[in-house]
Amino acid sequence: MKVLVVGGGGREHAIVWKLKQSPRVAQIYCAPGNAGIRQMAECVNIQAGDVYGLLNFAREKSIDLTVVGPEIPLTNGIVDIFEKEGLKIFGPSRAAAEIEGSKALAKEIMAKYHIPTARYATFDHAEEARAYVQKHGAPCVVKADGLAAGKGVIVAMDDETALAAVDIIMAQRAFGQAGDRVVIEEFLQGEEVSVLAFIEGDTIIPLVASQDHKRVGDNDTGPNTGGMGAYAPAPLYTPELAERVEREILRPTVQALAAEGRTYRGVLYAGLMVTADGPKVLEFNARFGDPETQPVLSLLETDLVDIMESILEGKLAQQPVAWKDGAAVCVVMAAGGYPGKYGKGQEITGLAEVPPEVQVFHAGTALRGGRIVCDGGRVLGVTGVGRNIPEAIDRAYQGVRSIVFEGAHYRTDIGRKALSKI
Repeated sequence: MKVLVVGGGGREHAIVWKLKQSPRVAQIYCAPGNAGIRQMAECVNIQAGDVYGLLNFAREKSIDLTVVGPEIPLTNGIVDIFEKEGLKIFGPSRAAAEIEGSKALAKEIMAKYHIPTARYATFDHAEEARAYVQKHGAPCVVKADGLAAGKGVIVAMDDETALAAVDIIMAQRAFGQAGDRVVIEEFLQGEEVSVLAFIEGDTIIPLVASQDHKRVGDNDTGPNTGGMGAYAPAPLYTPELAERVEREILRPTVQALAAEGRTYRGVLYAGLMVTADGPKVLEFNARFGDPETQPVLSLLETDLVDIMESILEGKLAQQPVAWKDGAAVCVVMAAGGYPGKYGKGQEITGLAEVPPEVQVFHAGTALRGGRIVCDGGRVLGVTGVGRNIPEAIDRAYQGVRSIVFEGAHYRTDIGRKALSKI
């Protein structure tokens, strides 16, 4: 098979890495890819949002399967466009992907179908949002309605921060059109868990649960990022909790989307808060999460191509999905200044010194004059695999200590919450 992977971050590197292990795959292209992906696939200079450029390439190269990593092409309808041309593509339709593309729509569907989530209100005008904050007060969570690369969520523990968040999103337009509308939610107390599931029709096969670390600093301090690390499996996610999440969240959501004419096929990501009242939805994503994909796919035993094809052929119910024993931990090494302004072009050294049990997934890297350099905010996802979480943590940080680039910063507590539960 010839496979095209759309995207160029750590998630896409993990997908390419996993697809390359399939004996059924002869060649992988990645658009646009990065310096790490370049070592195992042919990178193509087409941006992930250039849907028709990707379509032309897929036709020209007779691509057998296209796998979409990021959210923007999905919400732009890449799946609908490829399928209309008779091309196989893995991901949800434009209508189904809108569960990620609009937080307001996701909340409306959850409210209509009684799927547990935080209380909320939606606003098109900044003055109405400010009045709501002044009336109801903090703590609360202020979210840009549209896509903002994981950064459009501001947790406000006081009224001043909440009002500033409304201003940042709606007046300063920090996230562009994503901030045309805001959703203000109640602040949920608890611990987060990321649950991804393969979905096809009524068939739901959850992946091993993971936990992301959104805030930039240790002990969950500082602004939200696209994710500073993740580990899997999450001990918090007991078999009893998994059964409840499938019954109260995953199955009702898939049925709700179908009832709304948005039948889902692909991977659905549910970001959950486990509260004293049970699990509640923080957000849905219409694709593999990043960085959760790095540790999760590191533990997947089954051929990913087989799973994807079974979904496209309506046969997921007959497809076994097996997992390796052990654990995986991904630590993100970020550029100086991230998630704010950061520089590019710093040389990355030490990649060859990383221990063999560690896989370095490139996120924001490029090849310049034969040197691998920083080319994004999240630069690398250093992923250690071990017999258990403590061993995986040790290995991931061994890898991190081997790698050097100017301004590098990372959290030192990835996986720490799991240690108290094992």
